Amino acid sequence: MLNIDFAGKTLVVTGGLTGIGKGIADLFLKAGANVVIGDIACRPGIESIHDRLVQIQIDVTVSADAARLINAAVEAFGAVDFLVNNSGTSTMDYAIDIREEDWDKVMDINAKGVYLVSQAGARQMLRQGGGGRIINIASQAGKNGYRCMGNYVASKHAVLGFTKVMALELAQAQILVNAVCPGIVETDMKRRERVEGAALRGMQPEDILAEDRSQVPLGRTAEPEDVANVVLFLASPMASYMTGQAINVTGGMTMN
Repeated sequence: MLNIDFAGKTLVVTGGLTGIGKGIADLFLKAGANVVIGDIACRPGIESIHDRLVQIQIDVTVSADAARLINAAVEAFGAVDFLVNNSGTSTMDYAIDIREEDWDKVMDINAKGVYLVSQAGARQMLRQGGGGRIINIASQAGKNGYRCMGNYVASKHAVLGFTKVMALELAQAQILVNAVCPGIVETDMKRRERVEGAALRGMQPEDILAEDRSQVPLGRTAEPEDVANVVLFLASPMASYMTGQAINVTGGMTMN
């Protein structure tokens, strides 16, 4: 981990109870930050876990919930310094078979959720006088196409486009907006995708795992901490001249 002290700073992270989001929340806590987790899996209401960690149950597809998340961070800690949009989901099917409800679900959580929470977060950062970091967890699927993931790929392309627009519009206020594009990360969602993808392709999940590993030049798939480390860097002073970027964390699988 970078030797960074975020004491007195506040991170808001969506989808922070599991996977990549949990890795990010844990790392920022270790760096001294206050952390507010917004997740649909949180218990109802606001729960102070300890003096630097608050959890709030929200649905990122609901504008009132996005505003409530940001307001909760301000009420608890006085400001929002870093916002990480991490909530995401996927369904598996060939493009010609994607159900409309699955298209809408994935686009709503992955793309609309980023728009709503970013908008609420940016408004708060502007009220504070400007300055701040918004970091969107996109995917290498925002740069490439992957079989059986048409709606997911479309949603992550949308995230990268929205990241660029917000970076441009908020630059004068010194609010830096970047995206991180993970590759294959060992999370519960990825393990589910292997099962579903294997069924669609007439394979076994262990075959998909072997295929995944074979595509990564560094020879291993990622852990959530690999992504969290890059998010920490983008939030740090060392990334103060970076905005509108889409940083790959793929072990070399995607290089563009």
